[in-house]
Amino acid sequence: MAAPPEAYYLGFDFSTQQLKVIAIDEQLRVIHENHVNFDKELPEFGTQGGVHIHKDRLTVTSPVLMWIKALDMVLEKMKSSGFNFSRVKALSGAGQQHGSVYWNDGASLVLQNLPPEVTLHQALKSCFSINDSPVWMDSSTSAQCSALEAAVGGAQKLADITGSRAYERFTGNQIAKIYSQSPEVYAQTERISLVSSFAASLFLGAYARIDYSDGSGMNLLHIREKVWSPVCLDACAPGLEKKLGNPVPCSKILGSVSPYYVKRYGFNPNCKVIAFTGDNPASLAGMRLAEGDIAISLGTSDTLFLWIREPKPALDGHILCNPVETNAYMALLCFKNGSLMREKIRDEVAPGSWEEFSKVLTSTPAGNNGNIGFYYDVMEIIPEAVGIHRFDSENNSVPSFPKEVEIRALIEGQFMVKRLHAEKLGYKILPTTRILATGGASYNKEILQILSDVFSAPVYTIDTANSACLGSAYRAIHGLVAETNVSLADIVKLAPGPRLVANQAAGVAQVYQPLLKRYMFLEQQVLNEAENPTTASSE
Repeated sequence: MAAPPEAYYLGFDFSTQQLKVIAIDEQLRVIHENHVNFDKELPEFGTQGGVHIHKDRLTVTSPVLMWIKALDMVLEKMKSSGFNFSRVKALSGAGQQHGSVYWNDGASLVLQNLPPEVTLHQALKSCFSINDSPVWMDSSTSAQCSALEAAVGGAQKLADITGSRAYERFTGNQIAKIYSQSPEVYAQTERISLVSSFAASLFLGAYARIDYSDGSGMNLLHIREKVWSPVCLDACAPGLEKKLGNPVPCSKILGSVSPYYVKRYGFNPNCKVIAFTGDNPASLAGMRLAEGDIAISLGTSDTLFLWIREPKPALDGHILCNPVETNAYMALLCFKNGSLMREKIRDEVAPGSWEEFSKVLTSTPAGNNGNIGFYYDVMEIIPEAVGIHRFDSENNSVPSFPKEVEIRALIEGQFMVKRLHAEKLGYKILPTTRILATGGASYNKEILQILSDVFSAPVYTIDTANSACLGSAYRAIHGLVAETNVSLADIVKLAPGPRLVANQAAGVAQVYQPLLKRYMFLEQQVLNEAENPTTASSE
């Protein structure tokens, strides 16, 4: 008797600039990849970088039908390449976080009865009460953010409930703006989806529910109780709970794929749709973070993903529900002054050479003889400061450093601020902790050595090309067995592991412990100076 054909699993990523898909087999090998670039392949929508930036420079949106047409196109590309959809056992996906989609009254009936002879974008073209969706780049809801924080008793109280203070891109504030400016549009909206649950709805042929992890980036979900917060809902718009539907665990099987895909593309009718999530949570799954791990993306801006057991919501950073373990959390910290600042200092003191930069960096001792620097070319998110601030070992402000001190002060400072603010959110360094480094600077072993020394943990590098896509494919497999208490780690243990590149040097922990305390003290001094510029030491 012949063995059954090998199963495939699909992971989709509805990101800002493109729609991507990955197919993996039961050995977790990538067997197919495809994508549609919105600007290049769908020029009729007139986007730049996948978005429309409005005249006020604050409002940023993307056309809903562009996302749908991209799905039509990527599935046709897969079909033309001979991809066998009948082997797909489960699929999941990710969407850019904080974007929202507004379905018209009656849209659910259209979704349930999609005619297989027409494209999705033709069938669904009149299903949305708002044709251009607010996305994560939008910053037009300052008034709504202030109102939401006031309604719940302040920014910290909102963070305690929802994991974050009010942010302009977060969905609750976007809904509040739509309700206040266009109440008639809000009234005719039958369902509000996130980009992730909207994408899942397309495959399900019914409204997909919002998962806990992406839902915790809305300023609406009580992150500990995993339910919508009544006080937050009421502060944003009336009757909102009904329009959102109940949230679900991230590994939830939502149902089988819609008959539309069975008839049009040859999907197996038993193919399961696992709840979609946000792109950041999906990346955590793709990087295969475990408890105590930290992922650091060292790119244009620097981003941290943290696995946290006991969260401590703060005014800086975000706490989200963990996408692969219901009782855990993930934290997200973003720092604007990443590689651009590293490149600026490199150009100033090492004539544009990373080789010279690294050579100078290794010529100085851990702790930089007590010299500390803060380097913010643009207004930083954490802490909210700008300029360059230098302090000697006695905490005196100084106008300049020698080049070798400058380079180490920059790199040590960038990593100390990350460790300190991660610990503020509840991150704890465990004996099993690994740092998983990605992004451009993760190719520089000298920089990674300082990362290891500051964090007191080994540093590994991982190939995270399409990590949200890959994480979605992993989650598709996991979703089929999650209810039997099988962990994602068990599912993905066959996948290629990360590479060890740096171990903490002997004796440096004793150097950095007092330095971290001084850094925290001086950071507050820098913030105080920002409020009282007459005493500032910034350039």
